[in-house]
Amino acid sequence: MARGIVTTSLVDALVEDLRNQVVTGALAPGTPLTELDVATRYEVARASARAAIERLTGEKVLVRNNHKTARVVHLGPQDVRDIYLTRTYLESEVLRRLAADRRVPEAAREANAEIAEIWAGGSWEIVGPDMRFHTSLIDELGSERTSAMYHSLAFEVKLCMAQLQGRQELSPEIIVAEHARILDLIESGDADGAAAMLDEHLARARERLAASLGGEAGPEAHVPSSALAEPRG
Repeated sequence: MARGIVTTSLVDALVEDLRNQVVTGALAPGTPLTELDVATRYEVARASARAAIERLTGEKVLVRNNHKTARVVHLGPQDVRDIYLTRTYLESEVLRRLAADRRVPEAAREANAEIAEIWAGGSWEIVGPDMRFHTSLIDELGSERTSAMYHSLAFEVKLCMAQLQGRQELSPEIIVAEHARILDLIESGDADGAAAMLDEHLARARERLAASLGGEAGPEAHVPSSALAEPRG
């Protein structure tokens, strides 16, 4: 009996494009996605479409209840809080270890400079470099398993950030200042300070996003940034 073989590179390309459409909002939360939809849209075999949908379901980009049609994931306030708290647990420990060695990855500085440049040009489209800033800190630890754990959250984090960015809830000016402060604290060896700055940084985003998705914002949403010379909300 002949076995069907799905070309991995084709499935990878489908997964990547569909994932990007979810992040950018081209595929809105709750949008149904069937094998026929994907096969028709990309002019590929249904076996390839099926493989792409299964991959995206495994990555939680799509959700499927009781074997029904897969739909684009919809994140609510509690999802956001859980994702951001998990980020905080992982990142704060990594920052402490980097601070112990006073080790600052150049990639983090470059990503923050890119955010500043984008902001200077009047744009809020900073999700990409913002994510690279945080990922570069995790990867600097040099632990494959820690990086794998963090990267497993990467899509959901990016989706959260994209949803928040679309509402222009956080100024890139504040983001740049807080990123710079985190790097300064790592470089000076202040592990507690770096972890505290990270907690402030992520907590503000977490609560503002939770509120924008229908929840009630916690007090962290309105704490002025301690990284600014003249604090702003």
